[in-house]
Amino acid sequence: MADSTPGPTGSPALDRIVARLASTTDPRRRYEYVLWLAKKLEPLPEEFRNDAFKVKGCVSQVYVVGQLREGKLHWLGDSDAAITKGLLALLIEGLEGLSPEQAATIDPGFIAATGLQASLTPSRANGFLNILRLMQAQAKALAA
Repeated sequence: MADSTPGPTGSPALDRIVARLASTTDPRRRYEYVLWLAKKLEPLPEEFRNDAFKVKGCVSQVYVVGQLREGKLHWLGDSDAAITKGLLALLIEGLEGLSPEQAATIDPGFIAATGLQASLTPSRANGFLNILRLMQAQAKALAA
């Protein structure tokens, strides 16, 4: 059984992803991991491909949907760009199963610890942050 004690981010799953990305200095390996996460993402049902779930400020089309079941968050999402889809998948995996309060309080500082921003374009790094912010806004709305 994996240790579920919250670490630096407050999410055991996100902490594992950050540690994995931080463990390599090779930007190509980080990208490969992000692309692998993208491939694991469940398809997004067509009814969620609308402005209510669209991430603003992203060059690519990105959709993310938070749902609350038995007090825990469950996420769906998609993007038309492979790297962005991988970044979305990273956040979905990292925030899956958290309470809305836990998700809402995650500090975006974890992004620096991944080492990804060194190889992301400024617009993609900004998009990553915008995806996280929309997920946190949805978590807060679901908690209300």
